[in-house]
Amino acid sequence: MNVYKPLVGAILAAGLLSGPAFAENKISACELTDTGGVDDRSFNETAWHGMQRAKKELGIGAKVVESPSEVDFEPNMTSVLGGKCDVIVTVGFLWGKATEKFAKANPGQKFSIVDYAYTPQLSNVRSQTFATDEAAFLAGYLSAGMTKTGTIGVFGGMNIPPVTIFMDGYVRGIRYYNAVKKASVNVLGWDPDKKQGLFVNNFRSLDDGRTFAQNLYDEGADIILPVAGTVGLGSAALADELGPDKLKILGVDADMYLTNQKLGRVYLTSIMKRMDNTTFEVLKDAKDGKFAGGEQLGTLANGGVDIAPFHDMENQVPDDLKTELAEVRAQIVSGKLSVK
Repeated sequence: MNVYKPLVGAILAAGLLSGPAFAENKISACELTDTGGVDDRSFNETAWHGMQRAKKELGIGAKVVESPSEVDFEPNMTSVLGGKCDVIVTVGFLWGKATEKFAKANPGQKFSIVDYAYTPQLSNVRSQTFATDEAAFLAGYLSAGMTKTGTIGVFGGMNIPPVTIFMDGYVRGIRYYNAVKKASVNVLGWDPDKKQGLFVNNFRSLDDGRTFAQNLYDEGADIILPVAGTVGLGSAALADELGPDKLKILGVDADMYLTNQKLGRVYLTSIMKRMDNTTFEVLKDAKDGKFAGGEQLGTLANGGVDIAPFHDMENQVPDDLKTELAEVRAQIVSGKLSVK
């Protein structure tokens, strides 16, 4: 059973995509999604889980407004201003400029944005940022130790920092494995030095996810990391048809074994950004009167990022590789090993 989708479906059925703020609660919060939608099984949905947790544990009202395209951003933001939401949470890098514009125009309104930071920081905006490259580095090392063909593929949704930080860390983890093991695992789809690689230029098309994964598979990749939200579901569908012995997929943002259980068997692991935890903390601070602007960084050390359990592939990952991963993690957390 998919534990996330029924929850989102129930929310939609209850009509929470529109309507008034929540007068029965002392604090209300509104999430404005990016183009991936609240049911993307990725970062929009994960942030929404944080809001739902705040609703359950803190009594905070929760409302979500979806933005099918960027032209919807400003109208949707306008719809939740004027005291309708005590805290407005915008999800995704694409919201950066619009959030800044409205935050400056409404200095008394509390905002939080996922995957974007401002320089200088804004006093009424809490930026939720993530050292995703730390977790991606671990996933890269893992993948290099698991590939049978010696070739790994990666592609992104758009060439923007919240996407490429996954790709940077992933490739550098593979390179580190090569250096330590004197191996020669090849990576297709991204060069972190030149900042050049493969992008589908959207976060929704399952067909693109299938096509890009097929192309990388045809070039020899037996493990693929799609950093493209819903697009990655198309890659997972291909891996399910081929069989995980021929093609394994890495999830992003959430533990995709749990959020895409129908195809869970194809996921080696997932590179998780715990937007649920950071969003919950923002709303808790707001209710407790401790809200402040600035940056809130999720790391391996504080649980803001991590890799997911291996689930069905637990017995396929050699014990010595698990030991090495634990050692690499400890070095990253201690600062002895840089993922940059």
